[in-house]
Parts: sequence; structure tokens; C-alpha cells
Amino acid sequence: MAIEQITMPQLGESVTEGTISKWLVSVGDKVNKYDPIAEVMTDKVNAEVPSSFTGVIKELIAAEGETLPVGSVICTIEVEGEGTAAPEAPAAETKQEEAAKAETTTAAPAPKKPAGANKGRYSPAVLRLAQEHNIDLEQVQGTGMGGRITRKDLLKLIESGNIPTADQKPAAQPAVEAAPAPEVPKAEAPAAPKQAAAPNVPVRPGDVEIPVTPVRKAIAANMLRSKHEAPHAWTMVEVDVTNLVAYRDSIKDEFKKREGFNLTYFAFFIKAVAQALKEFPQINSMWAGDKIVQKKDINISIAVATEDALFVPVIKHADEKSIKGIAREIAELAAKVRSGKLRPEDMQGGTFTVNNTGSFGSVQSMGIINYPQAAILQVEAIVKRPVVMNNGMIAVRDMVNLCMSLDHRVLDGLICGRFLARVKEILENISKDNTPIY
Repeated sequence: MAIEQITMPQLGESVTEGTISKWLVSVGDKVNKYDPIAEVMTDKVNAEVPSSFTGVIKELIAAEGETLPVGSVICTIEVEGEGTAAPEAPAAETKQEEAAKAETTTAAPAPKKPAGANKGRYSPAVLRLAQEHNIDLEQVQGTGMGGRITRKDLLKLIESGNIPTADQKPAAQPAVEAAPAPEVPKAEAPAAPKQAAAPNVPVRPGDVEIPVTPVRKAIAANMLRSKHEAPHAWTMVEVDVTNLVAYRDSIKDEFKKREGFNLTYFAFFIKAVAQALKEFPQINSMWAGDKIVQKKDINISIAVATEDALFVPVIKHADEKSIKGIAREIAELAAKVRSGKLRPEDMQGGTFTVNNTGSFGSVQSMGIINYPQAAILQVEAIVKRPVVMNNGMIAVRDMVNLCMSLDHRVLDGLICGRFLARVKEILENISKDNTPIY
């Protein structure tokens, strides 16, 4: 018999941690390989974790509701096979953790830590945030397992503005031990900024207190990270989609009968954006610290909301798909989200996000970029407006606003303006004669 470990999987690009929402097994249960053993929530997906082995559950290391970094051991399983049981002493580190630990130890001679054996094991996300904001990790008290510092700990410090840096460390006191230095308690009490980060909201009779779910916490952390790290800029264009509306409305019923799913306006917008991204590949980029990565594949992330969460599945290779193919994927991905059947691979690889905010009547909005992408486009509601035509006459036209948020580290207003102008041109020239559905 041998003891194997099952770790927290990476359930999406840029996902660094997950929350065990529910265990589907108990200690002593026999499971087969690929059987679901736990439900895990992140800011991008709610998915089941399959067993990597056939055997008997030996220990559930993570508790329900606990958030762990990707690669952390969540349970152990006893499997049949040659070899002895895995040593019980420290759990095997993932390659990611070993690399992070090696990087930390070579960066500076770290003093011995008084508490928490895991505090000095920093994830890549923690190291990156610490470097970008000049945070001295030796002065941060972690809330993770064994005192480990998590990305959320650093985000709270950044939000509070009380960032401990290396030059804030109390200097070694030479000989004078007389009066206790008033600065010492401040340096040794990193809990203060965390308390300041959470506002003290009085609860009055009749107020309703709603617990924050792990999914909502993860969404909040990701949005906070995007706003803190990416300098957002915003631009908008107005598009006349009268011809698009007439064309789609003339074929939607026949299309539904033939294909079994709806031909939505959104499919036309996705196709136009994918075509424009191919012509302006700079928009299809990501910030990577010391470089900008321009992605070859055009994978469009789309936002799909449920009652209490927002998920962002991906239409892969959108530029290679027809309008019908895009419409099918929109329908299938939305159905998966709302039935809870979205898979981790459905969430991965997105390079640009298009959000259909017009579906609930919005006419103008400013989206938060889906980190680490460089931009997000909000497609607002199509509304009828009086418009002055080229001949000076006023006509009622179907108009839509396209609102784009961009990461100003990666993109400038000039390239984004040209990109939006091209999307506008494509949409305004849609017609039965030059826009095939299939």
C-alpha cells in the first residue's frame, strides 16, 4: 500500500487559489480514479475535483470553506501498489512552491521566523505583489495555514495604504534597554492594517446581514487586484446597427427552427470583435511585468451571470468560427454556467473579454478588466434614437454604445480608437449580401 496526495488543481488561467466548498467523500470511502471527491470554487469557476487515484480516502487535510493555494495538498488517499507509504513528515512541496522558496532564499538572507513553519513559503503571486509594491514579507503576518502569507493578505495591506517596507524595520538596538521604544509595537503588530481594511458598519434593527460566499470573496479579490495593478482608461463609440437588427430579425425564426438555438445579436458582435482583433493584434495582449505578450490565438471570454456570481467562459479561436458557430457556443456555455456543469477547461485561455451588459438594459458602463488581459468591451443595449443622417434629415435608427476599458500599461488611446472604429465599420456594414451566417 502507498499513500498518495491530491492537490488543489488550477481551475483557470491566472487562478492562484481555490476554496473547498463541499467534500463529496469522507475518510474511509473507497473511490475510483476520476470520481469526484470535492467541489471547489474560485473567482472563475465552480467545479468538481476528480480523484487522481483508485483507493481509500485516508485524510481530508483541507476543511470545507478553507481557501488554499494551487498545488496545496487537500487530502491523502491510500492506493494499492508497490512501495511504502509516503513519509508523514512535511508534505511534498509542489514544483511551484519549491521554485518560489528557492527564489525567496536567494533574494535575501531571511531571518528565522518566530511563528508558522509555512510563513516563509511564498507563492509566485505573493512574491510578485511584494516586489511590485515593495512589501517586506518579514513584517507581514499571514492568515493561511501555518501562518502562510496569502495574496489576500497583501491585497488588504495595499488597500489600507499601510505597507510595511524594509526601511520600516526597527533597527537593532545597541545597548540601551531602558525605555521601550514606541515604534516597536507598530512594527510587530501587522494585524492593525487588516482591521482597518474592514469598515465598521453599524447594524440597525431591520438590517439584513448577508454572509460573503467564497465565490464572492474570490471575485472581490480578483477585481481588487485588477484595479490596483492595471491603470484603467475608458473610451466609447456609438454604432448604427439598423441594418444588423433588420437582417437578424428577418432570419431568426427560420434559424431557430433549423438549428434549435437562438441567433442572438451578441453573436454578431463577437464575430466583429474577433475580426478586428485579427487586424489589430496589439489589443489581444497581456502585461507580463518586464514584457508584453501578444497572443496568437483569439479566444473571447464572455461574462455569464447567475443569481450570486459571475463566470467568464471562453469561446476558443473565435476568429475561425462562423456566426452560427459562435451563437452555438454562446448558448452552450451559458447553459453550462446556469446548470453548474462548467468545466475548468471552459474557463481557460481567454485573451479578450466581451461583456453583454445591454442584456439588462445598460446603455453605458465602465467594465473592470479581466486580469491579466489588456482590455474589456461592454456591448450596451440597442435602442432607437433620432439620428441626423448625411443628407441632413433626421431618422429613427437602432443605435448601440460600445464601451471599452483598457490597461494603459499595454494599450494607448490611438490603437484602441482605431480598433473600435474598425468594429464599428464591420457592424454598420452587416447585411444579407455580405455577411454569411454559416
